[in-house]
Amino acid sequence: MRVLVTGGGGFLGRAIVERLVARGDSVRSFSRGEYPELAAAGVEVRRGDIADAGAVARACQGCDAVFHVAGRPGISGPYARYYGPNVLGTQNVISACRTHGVRKLVFTSSASVVFDGTDMEGVNEATPYPARFDAPYPRSKAAAEQMVLAANGPDLATVSLRPHLIWGPRDTQLLPAIVSRAGSLRKIGGADKKVDCTYIDDAADAHLLACDRLSLSSPVAGKAYFISQGEPRCVWDLVNGILGAAGYPPVTRRIPRLVAQAAGGCMEWSYRLLRIEREPPMSRFMVRELSTAHWFDISAARQDLDFSPRVSIDEGFRRLAEWLRSSPI
Repeated sequence: MRVLVTGGGGFLGRAIVERLVARGDSVRSFSRGEYPELAAAGVEVRRGDIADAGAVARACQGCDAVFHVAGRPGISGPYARYYGPNVLGTQNVISACRTHGVRKLVFTSSASVVFDGTDMEGVNEATPYPARFDAPYPRSKAAAEQMVLAANGPDLATVSLRPHLIWGPRDTQLLPAIVSRAGSLRKIGGADKKVDCTYIDDAADAHLLACDRLSLSSPVAGKAYFISQGEPRCVWDLVNGILGAAGYPPVTRRIPRLVAQAAGGCMEWSYRLLRIEREPPMSRFMVRELSTAHWFDISAARQDLDFSPRVSIDEGFRRLAEWLRSSPI
């Protein structure tokens, strides 16, 4: 196939690109950066903004399938910051697919699109979107996912994947966020809740599996799937595993949830007041993520996509530590 990967220079996007190249697909990457290492591997690199409809349309031309991975992650800030990359960008991709006769669209969503601030334990894809979102990122991803699923039809087959907390070597989001807070992190609340995560190799594999099984008449078309290791762990076991791989001591101290909520709210307010663009060290959404259970039933992905996680969490920690020894943050 001739395949376009939006965000092909990013953490997940690059892992998908590498697998496509390795199996012989003709790959085009669309990102804001140049990424000469992709070009050296035989990838056609296109530069542009996902919110630029014309640039997206040109990138999609001549492709059989699109992996729409590009987007803006984050935990705070105004909704407008996320609308362009996540909502408008997805609208541009759908329009471009229709214009140029692309038959397959695999969208990278997020498990956070169903998070309502309460414990979510073993929930499946029947779980509805919440009536109200606590942060702009999940709100924007939910809007984008709904557009993708609604776009499924006789000329374009679409599928949405919801990986949760992707991590591993070359991570540019979760790993730096945890390591940068080493020494200042505190366990929140009185109980340690279980959460899901997704190792990078398995997240990328799930995308290729979805694409290979997607067609205009396939049962996966028009559906969303949770993706994870299927190995829920205490959130602080995950955090401490990543810190340990990076050579930092574990988090042991604890603060009440109400105190953390108040601190997160104050930080959000002060960052908005001072117009600071970077993420605050704590937010109310982050507090809820760290003090509630969120793990998911991936039996639908196992059955429909033949998805089976290959890398255990403990093996992932080992691989991460090995990578960090040669590539420190």
